[in-house]
Amino acid sequence: MNETTPPADAPGRVILLTTSHRVAPGLLSWPAWQALHEADEVLCADATHPQLPYLHEAGVTVDHASPTAQDLVAACAGDRTVLVIATAEGDRALTDGLARLAGSGRVSMPDLELLPASYDLPGARLLDLVQVMDQIRGECPWSSQQTHKGLAKYAIEEAYELVEAIEEGDREELREELGDVLLQVVFHARIAEDDEDSPFSVDDVAGGIVEKLIHRHPHVFGDDSADTPEDVKAHWLRTKAEEKQRSSLTEGIPLGQPSLALAAKLASRVRTAGLEVSLPSGEGVGYELLALALRAEAAGVDPEAALRGAARAYRDAVRAAEAVGSPSD
Repeated sequence: MNETTPPADAPGRVILLTTSHRVAPGLLSWPAWQALHEADEVLCADATHPQLPYLHEAGVTVDHASPTAQDLVAACAGDRTVLVIATAEGDRALTDGLARLAGSGRVSMPDLELLPASYDLPGARLLDLVQVMDQIRGECPWSSQQTHKGLAKYAIEEAYELVEAIEEGDREELREELGDVLLQVVFHARIAEDDEDSPFSVDDVAGGIVEKLIHRHPHVFGDDSADTPEDVKAHWLRTKAEEKQRSSLTEGIPLGQPSLALAAKLASRVRTAGLEVSLPSGEGVGYELLALALRAEAAGVDPEAALRGAARAYRDAVRAAEAVGSPSD
């Protein structure tokens, strides 16, 4: 069978190949490699694009060029396929030019295809956060001088703002406050890298928590089984006790946390351990609050959250009273 030559006015095809800088160069999808090898011409405006050495090693010829939209349409004439490797900036001028030509209706446009060659994995933007934090730590006069102790108050503030967003049910605020809490983690990890005696990085932090989660979830990553949330919690506590080798169930409970939360945490440990503990004898508001906190925990109520809810209701009542008592305009 004789091969037919496509007509000179056949519009051809343009492939815009995109890659993620968060994925190691050379790790491209199979359709991307096929398109790269089959294209009649491969172009890239960035002569320092990180993919180029790997494409060259794979036998793909890439021309350094910055074609206009008209140039690209002309290069596709005769049913040719031209593949453009997108730069980090996205080649906005080129794509906008192609869109204008297509919208004009006066040009026979080639087929346009967007082909992602590599995809960001879930959590990939965390790499951007680490990179940005590293630059800020190195170049910002304020951030470069911060210490763990100096930032401690911000971690507390951000945690409380996160709790408030959760209790208010504000989804947009929740997303933002989660970011602020995450910033504290990354910031502290970056500061820790500068410690001369015992440095560690955000990778060490993440690696430690990954190892801990896997170890404490054998029903997910191992052969154990857990049918109820209570089974999971019981195993978690047993594993923690084995890891920490604690001599008392009170160890590891921070005494600096809010008092109602502290009382509830102690009560939870006592109840889970099945330990009989009598309330300490004493008089005054403190002991009355302790009894209320223990009663709330036994009923499955977070006393700290309950009091915050009541306090918000009291705040609303104060505002209502102010509105009634304010002079009219």
